[in-house]
Amino acid sequence: MPSPLKYINRASVIIVTGGSSGIGNSIIKAIKNVGSHARLCNLSRSVPEDFLDEKDLHLSTDLSDSAALAVASSKLLAVIAAAPPGEILLFNNSGHGDYGRISELSMDKQLNMVDLNIRAVVELTLRLLPVLTERGGAIINVASTAGFQPTPYLATYGATKSFVLNWTLALNEDLRGSRLRALAVCPGPTRSNFFNAAGFERSPISAEGSAGFDMSSDQVAELTLQALARGRSLCVTGWRNQCIASFGRTLPIRLVTRVGGYILRKLRLEQHQGTLK
Repeated sequence: MPSPLKYINRASVIIVTGGSSGIGNSIIKAIKNVGSHARLCNLSRSVPEDFLDEKDLHLSTDLSDSAALAVASSKLLAVIAAAPPGEILLFNNSGHGDYGRISELSMDKQLNMVDLNIRAVVELTLRLLPVLTERGGAIINVASTAGFQPTPYLATYGATKSFVLNWTLALNEDLRGSRLRALAVCPGPTRSNFFNAAGFERSPISAEGSAGFDMSSDQVAELTLQALARGRSLCVTGWRNQCIASFGRTLPIRLVTRVGGYILRKLRLEQHQGTLK
């Protein structure tokens, strides 16, 4: 079983979406820390901090825009064609959420979430799939523990991550027997800018009583590379998150939804009462 270093060094091109912050940025740092010789390509709106060196390529891309994604995909195919022999790693990481009652949230933001969290993952993967299959490697899709059960107050976000989780596992089976495979990564609450973007005034994982259920994005990235090197198709980061995932899959779905709604509603009330400020 190869180490993350040996596995990553089999790649000649590594592609990351959403690498300017959060888990995506930590994945880029983890890849650089293991000493990869691959050409590293990032697709996001802004350039990641400390990203560029001679072999790095940043493509400023609105991943929720299909036309922009088509242009970026063509450039990536050109990069791969010019690269030396080696596998290709595609990290579909980019995504966002939104918190609150569905009737109170912006329709445009909800639809953009579907475009970014689902359609962009499928479209980028399919546009690159022929060359990925030919060269071999892996497709790593960042889902969430929210994908294991319905998530009131995060209804659209949870549903998008459920799609990513199930689509990735099915994709891995479709690819069985080829040189290409797929890995679904399911982090739980992660210390990043996700919660601010989702509408929280302060991350709920820093609230009293939440200690031990969060991880840093660097920890998630490290576990992702370990799972990749071990040939896994599913990585739920940390034993506590594995318990959450098991809870979501084993109990009756209506009960899981009710319990999840109670917990997330409590966070909503605490936020309005100022305990999350």
